[in-house]
Amino acid sequence: MPKLLVVDDEPIIRHSFQKAFASAEVEVLTAGTVAEGRRRVEADQPDVVVVDLQLPDGSGLDLLRWATEIDPRRPVILITARGTADAAIEAMTRGAFDYLLKPLDLESFTRLVGRAFDAARLMRVPAVLPDEPAVDRILGRTPAVQEMCKQIGRVARQDVNVLIVGESGTGKELVARAIYHNSTRADKPFLAINCAAIPEALVESELFGHELGAFTGAQRQRVGKFEQCDGGTLLLDEIGDMPLPVQAKMLRLLQEQQFERVGGSQTLTTQVRILAATNRNLEQLIADGRFRSDLYYRLKVVTIAVPPLRDRADDIPELAHHFLFRFARELGRDARGFAPEVIERFQRYPWPGNVRELQGVIKESLLRATGQTILTEFLPPSLVTDVTEALVSGTATPPPLSTGPTLGELIEAAISDGQGDVYGRVIREAERELITRALRATHGHQAQASERLGINRTTLRYKLKELGITLDKVVSDRGEALPE
Repeated sequence: MPKLLVVDDEPIIRHSFQKAFASAEVEVLTAGTVAEGRRRVEADQPDVVVVDLQLPDGSGLDLLRWATEIDPRRPVILITARGTADAAIEAMTRGAFDYLLKPLDLESFTRLVGRAFDAARLMRVPAVLPDEPAVDRILGRTPAVQEMCKQIGRVARQDVNVLIVGESGTGKELVARAIYHNSTRADKPFLAINCAAIPEALVESELFGHELGAFTGAQRQRVGKFEQCDGGTLLLDEIGDMPLPVQAKMLRLLQEQQFERVGGSQTLTTQVRILAATNRNLEQLIADGRFRSDLYYRLKVVTIAVPPLRDRADDIPELAHHFLFRFARELGRDARGFAPEVIERFQRYPWPGNVRELQGVIKESLLRATGQTILTEFLPPSLVTDVTEALVSGTATPPPLSTGPTLGELIEAAISDGQGDVYGRVIREAERELITRALRATHGHQAQASERLGINRTTLRYKLKELGITLDKVVSDRGEALPE
């Protein structure tokens, strides 16, 4: 269970934190002075520390300074009712995870603490290579995984930028953590930022910080991730979604290790190692004018490709048992293994969501199970539908190519028949034809079809349902059997 230490001299504040995290499976520890806070840190080793700026026996900055000196990887959040701009700047430059003013918005603050716990996990829970004991190991014996691990070993202690590529859910963050924990910067901070999860207007501020009044809502100066992570390692996840203006500023930072905060003129320096991850084709984004080629070549000093789960079926039994026993411990369930037919099904299924989908399936199956063995009937419906049965057995026949009227003829007929909603009817028929042809070209493989169509798999599944396209041993459209 993660530990949160709250150092505040007001009992009502300490009680509020205990109440706020009571149902979040977080152990809340409290202290009322700097001295007591130090004793708590040494004795209990909390994952995250929240400390008030003004305490009876000193400043929260003293506790921050001491805590970051003994371990710069522990996130420390400062709070105060009487903060100044100078105090905020000093707190952030001394390594605070964030700095907030009272009264606190509880919902926003719990999200911040959640991000701090994530950061603590990234820095403290080792992600190591095979045959090493750790909670999060890179599992697998297939040649693709072994080659990936060799690349990690070769590059980890070399202070160069690394580009990690792979589909969603393959474990790119695990690879980044393995590089960090085996690097010469393992005793320095490790922070991660998801470029796709932050509004475009705020990405630059999140990375580089901003000055007071730099834009609407900038009510105080903010230190960005590059300053906070000076000397450490920064993971830029979903780098393909980074806005072009920010890419230009990133390029300068990589070239000169210099930048300015948003709205500022002071040039700052930083020494940060960059790990970038993406599930997108950056070369195609470059061709489309949506990613800078010069930034691309700066990031890909070394490229590590994470293989999709469908290409490492022989690793699935080991992965499945690892997750089963881990989730069983977390959920307090007694689980001993899988029925043989379940493992066979796992190895035949294409896993469009990769390892992340496998984790979800196992956790759901564990919750459904009524005994110690995971049987087929405990699997979620997504793995036992007719569509899945056909795809995993290899007997599905993709929809045949249409031999009906051309698109132009369809449009003419729709306009001439006097009925309404011409636009909607034509679009639906065009979508049906397009999706049918993509499935035919990819032999019924939905992940490959969605990639060729340029839509995500969730959208493709929705369209299949909306348009009444089903895959089985015999393909049907709107329930009408079509010739094989």
